[in-house]
Amino acid sequence: MTDSPRERLKAISEVRRALAWLLATWFGCGKSPQAPGTVGALAALLPVIAMVTYDVAEWRWVLIALIAVFTLPGIWAAGAHARRRGKKDPGDVVVDEVLGQWVTIAFATQLNWAGIGIAFLLFRLFDIVKPPPVRQAESLPGGLGIVADDLAAGVLAGLVFYMAGCFNLY
Repeated sequence: MTDSPRERLKAISEVRRALAWLLATWFGCGKSPQAPGTVGALAALLPVIAMVTYDVAEWRWVLIALIAVFTLPGIWAAGAHARRRGKKDPGDVVVDEVLGQWVTIAFATQLNWAGIGIAFLLFRLFDIVKPPPVRQAESLPGGLGIVADDLAAGVLAGLVFYMAGCFNLY
């Protein structure tokens, strides 16, 4: 027995909703009852920790590839999940924190354990304080606004992180 077109559309819609939820919440990290943004930023460190552990020589290119691969789908997922929840920027959307954390780390002068900790703290600081132009990026519509402010926070934190590296502070 074949499904009707209506049933197929409903099934496709459910798959899209599930994909949006998985990506927006970064595989459920955003459902943490305590500090979901911090949990999302910590989850972003997992591939970075693997790169340090296994001494990946091209770590920066791996990060750039991750950012490139997940930014547009992350914007889509954040926007779709926010619309479904009826909120501008739901707290359980953390794909933006993951992307922003990766952007910060991509500015590292070297990849090491101390640097990972400093990058984490700097990104969280800039993400929470939201200095200009981070706050202004938040006003962009839909998923773009959800993600853009964290990308901007990642760039600003990354610049500070890079300068710290230039002075051998990590």
